[in-house]
Amino acid sequence: MPEPATADLRTVRATRYVTPLREGGSMPGLVEADDDGLYVVKFRGAGQGLKALIAEVVVGEVARAIGLRVPEIVVVDVDPLLAAAEPDPEIQQLVAASGGTNAALDFLPGALPFSPAAPVGVTPELAAEVVWLDALCANVDRTPRNPNMLIWHRDLWLIDHGAALYRHHAPTWPDGASGAGFPLVEDHVLLPFAGSIVEAGERLAPRLDRATLERVVRDVPDDWLGDDAPLARAIYVTYFEERLAAAQFATEAEEARRAAA
Repeated sequence: MPEPATADLRTVRATRYVTPLREGGSMPGLVEADDDGLYVVKFRGAGQGLKALIAEVVVGEVARAIGLRVPEIVVVDVDPLLAAAEPDPEIQQLVAASGGTNAALDFLPGALPFSPAAPVGVTPELAAEVVWLDALCANVDRTPRNPNMLIWHRDLWLIDHGAALYRHHAPTWPDGASGAGFPLVEDHVLLPFAGSIVEAGERLAPRLDRATLERVVRDVPDDWLGDDAPLARAIYVTYFEERLAAAQFATEAEEARRAAA
């Protein structure tokens, strides 16, 4: 069995690049690993860089901690020599630039994209919980144009969180980030289906205590976090604690829900 990258995430080694998934700007790829699994890999060499991988892990594991369905997240070790077998120069360049640890989600065979025209598996309570999560994490990428959700065995699964926590890309991070509003919640694909966002927060916020948040950020590999990984982890924990304590994001999301009703 592969050795864990941290206390909870497994590490696997990429053995074959199967095919690119040409959706969005990050050019994820379907990769086979040494545990015989198939994974959708988000490459560190893509334009969004390591912050997108951090968001993928942190937000995905926060979602899992509050009880939402997310495919298993693993760390994938990529050998740049894998690029040599790829005929596409763009893929060659991406894989060659992504040597080392990368983020990946377990591939869900046969899963279908979520469609708001046929919201399979969505209840008002579940929709409210996903909206609450995305408002908490400032996820700009769960819109009708790009829902980033799958239906698998008639259940709703959340994927692709690399665009969340977008303020951590700013040079001023974390100043002001925890109290910042998130007006883009009004564009959330599940807002029309959601029950009370405030009530969802009352159910979910207690599940994100300090110990849980520390466990989540511990899953992020040190080399993604820069020269002072412990400090970087502490900053993410503080961001979530302060945002949860104020709960302004939930009130804002509830106002957007009522305005759209």
